[in-house]
Amino acid sequence: MNHAAARRERLARLLAEEGVDALFISNPVNVTYLTGFTGDSSTVVLTRDRVILVSDPRYIGQIADECPELETYIRKPTIKITEASADVLKKLGCRSVGFESGAVTVAEFEQYKELAPAVAWKPNADRVERLRMVKDEDELGRIRAAIDVAQRAFTAAVALMRPEDTEIELADALEANIRRAGGEASSFPPIVAVGERAALPHCPPTTKRVSASGLLLIDWGASVRGYKSDLTRVLATRTKSSFAQSPGDAVRLEEIHRAVRAAQEAAVRAARPGVEAKAVDAAARAVIADAGYGDYFNHGAGHGLGLQIHEAPWFRATSTDVLAEGMVFTVEPGIYLPGWGGVRLEDDVRVTADGCEVLTSTPRELWASR
Repeated sequence: MNHAAARRERLARLLAEEGVDALFISNPVNVTYLTGFTGDSSTVVLTRDRVILVSDPRYIGQIADECPELETYIRKPTIKITEASADVLKKLGCRSVGFESGAVTVAEFEQYKELAPAVAWKPNADRVERLRMVKDEDELGRIRAAIDVAQRAFTAAVALMRPEDTEIELADALEANIRRAGGEASSFPPIVAVGERAALPHCPPTTKRVSASGLLLIDWGASVRGYKSDLTRVLATRTKSSFAQSPGDAVRLEEIHRAVRAAQEAAVRAARPGVEAKAVDAAARAVIADAGYGDYFNHGAGHGLGLQIHEAPWFRATSTDVLAEGMVFTVEPGIYLPGWGGVRLEDDVRVTADGCEVLTSTPRELWASR
């Protein structure tokens, strides 16, 4: 099955709904989603009966490999992508064109208006993004592969971890293991945080050593064939009897970890078709508030996952997204205490016909045997 062609067919239905002659796609991620082409500096023009990939000579061979069925317009090196795209629209006789207002800069829009003065432009920020929220079987397979690579990389890194290892060294080991396991790269620079630094949800790794504290937070993911995975685990790197986390202790860490895990489980139970994403966020938030840490959960409970590490649907109190079968997203509640540390547990899940499936399986236990 040509999954990219099926996506283009779904998008083409919007032409009649929006009353436009064509849709102009310039976001590189959306170009990839609709064509399978993974290069850059390219756009797509989609009409009721034609789909044209506008690119340049550097990618002729790559296009032949990745999407040989597509009609192409290969611009000369002396012609800008804006000029080539406008030329296609004019040659097709397009009078009204829907464009991605979230992907076109003001300067680019001014160029398009000048280059194609007869076109009436209709902005929309998320036409393709709404389609991307529901994953097809090809996308799900790639996400599962990205999860498998990430989990194997984590297991290998933790097995070889030493007390003298720094946050940076652990992050480097994760990235190397991801490539060894068959991943293209990390989904994002890994977050490795020791002790009180775990209170910073997106802290960059430093030269702080694992031995500096008994608390270690690791947030990582892999990219496989363009699709991402995203996980977070927290490990106690000392035995309970030797645990030292000033001004807290092992009991406090266990209490916080237990609350976060319960919040994650509540969110997973709440997720099913027809449920608002903000209700899933609320389910996690209520558990953490009941545990007395409501003021220390300072981000959304999750986010969609796919070609981008952060995409719709969004799990926060203001979200208007509604869950549907096939959506894939993270569930990642956390508690962050400044000066002490933080706990976040993150797993990737898929909405099924009557609930959701947790796709990740890396153990969530705090006191991992090593």
